[in-house]
Amino acid sequence: MNNDELLRYPAGRFIPKDVYSVEDMQYCISQLEKLPLDVEKIVNVFTTKQLDTPYRAGGWTARQVVHHLADSHMNAFIRTKWALTEDTPTIKAYNEKAWAETPETKLDPALSIALLKALHDKWISLLQNLGPNDFKREFLHPVTKKLTPMDRNIAIYAWHGEHHCAHLRIVANLK
Repeated sequence: MNNDELLRYPAGRFIPKDVYSVEDMQYCISQLEKLPLDVEKIVNVFTTKQLDTPYRAGGWTARQVVHHLADSHMNAFIRTKWALTEDTPTIKAYNEKAWAETPETKLDPALSIALLKALHDKWISLLQNLGPNDFKREFLHPVTKKLTPMDRNIAIYAWHGEHHCAHLRIVANLK
């Protein structure tokens, strides 16, 4: 991996499995459960300058990363609900880059940390009460035209949280 690739994917790229076991799902759910506090711990040591520092040239600032996590995981939660309540729904795609530049992304990241805490409490409560067949339900992405089973989507978002925590840790190590 070159340096730009290491900065883009400090936790590595997401590599999906063909099959996710019950243990895999328990691990992913535990990763999602701890994410809000992990983000809060990292952000609590930031200076204002660090909050406005990108994790790489051309990348989002730490502040934008935190707001992105809340936005992205909110969409993932909604996708979970759609997959549980509709037969193979087509989800709504969104422009992540544009969402990362809306006015509230300039505000205190505590706003999005509070949202992440509440959202993850609800999401984890839902996931912990699902049966194995529920994790096989799928949704269709309108851009990729690919079906995504819920277990894979949960694994993606467990990785996504660590992916962006790694970005925040890069900024935390800056002087």
